[in-house]
Amino acid sequence: MPETSEQEDSQQRLLQVNKALDSGMFVYVRKLLQNMPAYDLALILQSSPSKSRTVLWQLIDHDHHGEVLEELNEEVRKGILKKMRPEKLAEVAEGMDVDDLAEVLRTLPDSVYREVLSSMDSQDRSRVEAALSFDEDTAGGIMNTDTITIRPDVTVDVVLRYLRLKGELPEATDSFYVVDRNDHFIGAVSLSHIVTAKPEVIISKLINDEITALNADMPESEVAQLFERYDWFSAPVVDEEGRLLGRITIDDVVDIIREEAEHSMMSMAGLDDEADTFAPVFKSTQQRSVWLGVNLITALFAVAVSSMFEDILGQLAILAILNTLVPSMGGVAGNQTLTLVIRGMALGHIGESNARTLLYKELAVGFLNGIIWALLIATVVAIWKQDFMLGSVIAFAMLMNLTAAGIAGVTIPLFLKKLDIDPALAGSVILTTVTDVVGIFAFLGTATLLLGT
Repeated sequence: MPETSEQEDSQQRLLQVNKALDSGMFVYVRKLLQNMPAYDLALILQSSPSKSRTVLWQLIDHDHHGEVLEELNEEVRKGILKKMRPEKLAEVAEGMDVDDLAEVLRTLPDSVYREVLSSMDSQDRSRVEAALSFDEDTAGGIMNTDTITIRPDVTVDVVLRYLRLKGELPEATDSFYVVDRNDHFIGAVSLSHIVTAKPEVIISKLINDEITALNADMPESEVAQLFERYDWFSAPVVDEEGRLLGRITIDDVVDIIREEAEHSMMSMAGLDDEADTFAPVFKSTQQRSVWLGVNLITALFAVAVSSMFEDILGQLAILAILNTLVPSMGGVAGNQTLTLVIRGMALGHIGESNARTLLYKELAVGFLNGIIWALLIATVVAIWKQDFMLGSVIAFAMLMNLTAAGIAGVTIPLFLKKLDIDPALAGSVILTTVTDVVGIFAFLGTATLLLGT
């Protein structure tokens, strides 16, 4: 498969670089790095221990530093930026897109990034400051101010002559934005229309006024959904008064989608999506200890419930053996529902209008699964231990827990969302606690009533 081949090539390059680095062949390493794309250089840096990164960064061509910084994750980027002087950062900033530069500057201490800004020319500084004035997770925070604007009353010939004088187009340009004299957005004209229209045609006749302008305060997740829904390559960004501020291109949206996927995956383990794989031991331990502590506290609830039934556990050792089975099944079923709901919320499929319908559906699924697996486990236990009552106890507990897991899998992420808490981060911990407590209580509580002496 192509992906496997690419991964093998990346690993091969990394192996070559590390071997040469360990042998002190710095000139050879510099040659290896010289022709690599920025993404591959970033991958090598992120795949190397922190000590090697300093050497590798110095061996990478300085002209490529800006492009590589754009590709690095935040944690690794911070480590490199800490060792760079402000004036050097200002030099690197010259070749970076405004949105990427703004993202880099946000990771710097306030005093350092102001020093970097003061080292830039006035035009670049004003563009970056405009991007920094918006939250980083909004359309304004990810937009690029490098756009071409045209007036509605000029001809195609005038526009073409202007473009020839300009010499080059901003990267990923597929449309030109039409604005009035006060920079209010009117519409867009595609590049293909400009190239193919007759020279005397007025721009106003080519305007596509159905192009949707994005408000600068729109969350980036909504921006990504719109790009996916309408297959956009770019979109204009405007302020509250409709003045054009910049544009968002598809490459920015791909980054958003990738970051959200990483965030969801890492959050379920209680980790930062920008975590450095090769971070120092103490730092990694510190980051993970917090989440382990949270999990320990929630696990104590399940232990407390089990301790309420010490007498019945002492009487029937088989209950201690079977006690883990019901919470385990509930946890798996609940996580299936939880993952489905979190995904649906991220894609905009789930809201207040259809949450009740989804709850009823998952309740029915949980109940039906409960019946199926309750009957199966009851049969196994009854035959194994020759005890029909014991089989009935675990069947009832299984039914209750799988039903509760379906309900919890829907309600927990919806409730956390209302509290502005990331469901991917806290949902699985709360769900595990619910299924453990319900499963243990249903199993041991029923066993106490029916089997206790």
